[in-house]
Amino acid sequence: MKSVVSISSSVRAVCQYSPNYFMTSSRGLIRHSNSLGRILKSDVSCKARMAQPCVKSSLGCFHNTREMGAVALQLSNLPFAEEKDYELRVHLEKDLLPKTAGQPSIDTQLGTSASPTKLGHLKVEPLSVKSLFEVEVLPELLIRSKEAPSNERTEGLATLLGVSVELGVDYQSSVVSRLKEEWKTHLSKTDIGVMHLCHLGEVAYNLEGKRSEIVEQVLDSVSIRIDEAEALTQNETARVYSFLALLEDPHRCQDLMSRLHRHTEKLIHRLQAISISDIFHSLMALQQRQAFALIVKLSRRASRVFRSFQDEELIKVLGALMYFGQHDEEFITAMEKHLPGKILDADPELTSVVMEFCLQMRCRSEPIFEAVAESFICNSEKYTTRQIARQIIAMGRLSYLPQCSSQMFKKLESVLSSRFSQFQPRALIEVLHSCIHLERFPLNFVSKVFSPYFLQRLQAQGEPLDKHVLGQLTQLNLSISLECTYYRGPRLPYHLHVKKFSSMDHSFESPVESYLYNQVKGPLNKLLEGKNYYSTRVFTQPGYTIDMEICLDEEGFVLPLSQWDHTHRRIALCLDAQDRFCSNTHHLLGKEATKRRHLCRMGYEVVQIPYFEFEKLRTQEERVQYLHKKIFPTIFRFYR
Repeated sequence: MKSVVSISSSVRAVCQYSPNYFMTSSRGLIRHSNSLGRILKSDVSCKARMAQPCVKSSLGCFHNTREMGAVALQLSNLPFAEEKDYELRVHLEKDLLPKTAGQPSIDTQLGTSASPTKLGHLKVEPLSVKSLFEVEVLPELLIRSKEAPSNERTEGLATLLGVSVELGVDYQSSVVSRLKEEWKTHLSKTDIGVMHLCHLGEVAYNLEGKRSEIVEQVLDSVSIRIDEAEALTQNETARVYSFLALLEDPHRCQDLMSRLHRHTEKLIHRLQAISISDIFHSLMALQQRQAFALIVKLSRRASRVFRSFQDEELIKVLGALMYFGQHDEEFITAMEKHLPGKILDADPELTSVVMEFCLQMRCRSEPIFEAVAESFICNSEKYTTRQIARQIIAMGRLSYLPQCSSQMFKKLESVLSSRFSQFQPRALIEVLHSCIHLERFPLNFVSKVFSPYFLQRLQAQGEPLDKHVLGQLTQLNLSISLECTYYRGPRLPYHLHVKKFSSMDHSFESPVESYLYNQVKGPLNKLLEGKNYYSTRVFTQPGYTIDMEICLDEEGFVLPLSQWDHTHRRIALCLDAQDRFCSNTHHLLGKEATKRRHLCRMGYEVVQIPYFEFEKLRTQEERVQYLHKKIFPTIFRFYR
């Protein structure tokens, strides 16, 4: 690791030049203070082979040869003992180190016949970084920083305090106290740019916490700037949001944020992709659900600049939209237009987040899903097991079977075979459960899931088996029993079965909507001549709930409830409200499609009454006639 003299040489080298050069260099130090601090505080006695990677990485944080040379010069204090270390040092001296008088080269110090083994003798006793920086360097830099322009001095002061803390200088010492006073004085007397204000506030927050006096001053200054005539640019606005998100205290500066929201709404038409991404991410961190108008406008603006988003930026945008539960047709249209062409080469995390977004919004998009399926076939090896699960789960729950489904499921089977043990047990169950929604039954893996070993592993995760997991296992077992009668492998033990699939989170079936039920009830009473000829919310033995059930005798007549013991055939009326369909199509969700298949396998004749058909009917007579055409042709099919 680097010797303790590094900081003094680096800073002294900077101080030999003009104050402007000092401030320019400080900006580079600001961005890399953490890595510098780790290097400077490291043990100087570490072997050179351990120091070499750190030295190489530290050089990347300097932007000119003077800065790099000052650091490279200190390599003479390391115990170079291997040939590769010798070559590194020679390279640094020749290419990076400024040729200054009085500084002998390696060859001069060792002679032309120097060997790598002799380099181990070049050592300098380490000094105290803390005392050297605190006593000699910091006071000199404070004096020189006063000559710098306002904004540059702001960053310089922030850098000095950050480096002081990184080096372990006592935060209560006189020199650090003097530095903090310089901060406060400079902040109160100078017109500082918003970007520099936010940087100063971030450093102060990281060092002193939320109640820092400097943070309070920065908030006051930013608040004043928002109300000025020229206000903030788009970059400054995004930086203010990021600073407020760092504070993680939305109630503390709610008034400031409200004014910032109004100001941002005026800037919407000028915001670029990176600013939109940063603002969305900050709004989510600040839990600004009440900023509905701003979120909607940002979403619309995002749809117009969609093609400009980088993968990481788009991940932030989609994450925020999921958090706020917000999407619109314009944004979905932009996704369908621009995403399919880039998904094949996109970040695997972006592909997974896109599918997660579509699932949460119940958006069944053919262009996107086809592109994701093709990408899965080509790139499944690049995906983590969690990313694979999110993609397959979305397709299953939205009941989308891609055109290349045979290749996709072949690839999925291959992935499950080779990486079975890498999947978390619950994620694996989610994947297999989603497959049955698409009428795909991976029996080889179902037998493994129902094995005593896997069930014990599932129960040994430290979490109790909740109803959601048990419901998935039960429905998976039911699907195998009803649709794969040739299966002879292990089954789910009876004590793990759920008694009914209805649940608070509606994971397996959606309850009948009261509004649609009340619309259907009256016409059905008139058609059947009374409400005693059907039953509502009927629980079946496997666990499903039927919205309305009608029973028939052997001759096809509708039976009253009192004679249901003589039932010969059953009709299940499914009153399908909007929440049972994808949000952008009339396709049933996977769980509802699976439920109807299973009811048919259980002997029910399923009659679907979708909301988009029934709501078009305006009169009672039209509705009675509609139900007659739906129900009685079904009865006639039984007995013709």
